[in-house]
Amino acid sequence: MTAANADLAALIRTIPGYPKPGIQFRDITTLLLDPAGFAATIERLAAAVCDTRPDLIAGIEARGFVFGAALAVRLSCGLVLVRKRNKLPGAVLGINYTLEYGEDRVEVHADACPPGARVLVVDDLIATGGTALATVALLRQAGATVAGAAFVIDLPDLGGASRLRADSVRVDALVSFAGD
Repeated sequence: MTAANADLAALIRTIPGYPKPGIQFRDITTLLLDPAGFAATIERLAAAVCDTRPDLIAGIEARGFVFGAALAVRLSCGLVLVRKRNKLPGAVLGINYTLEYGEDRVEVHADACPPGARVLVVDDLIATGGTALATVALLRQAGATVAGAAFVIDLPDLGGASRLRADSVRVDALVSFAGD
């Protein structure tokens, strides 16, 4: 985290032991409740990623929809909704991915990403990176060019941002919390 974003980090509540003991849950709802903090978050994300020149923002369900939609408006981009299985009507493209204890799936509408579109992946937080990596693979399967990935929070000790970078994805995050 840079000192420039310490004000945003202070607006993010930590809930110890949720959803299970040993986890420090980083709750962005307190940031969203603060109009100036939320606006500053979107402005700073936009400044960080504007040089990626995205055509579309891919917001990952569900909190990525909030930040993705606001960022799409700010950058004059369209918004692609990356949903869990069976949430989108019509024809979809999907990809299964492995979780710590099982498997999940993300999907987009089959016609959401024109071939060659530059797409920026957005979510509230990057932890282990499983969903973000699956989203990147799905967008590439759709023919899009992944311009990068942007997050409000990075939990660097869980390695997700590093895994994205190893997959040739640029990663931007405003704040980081070590030890999570």
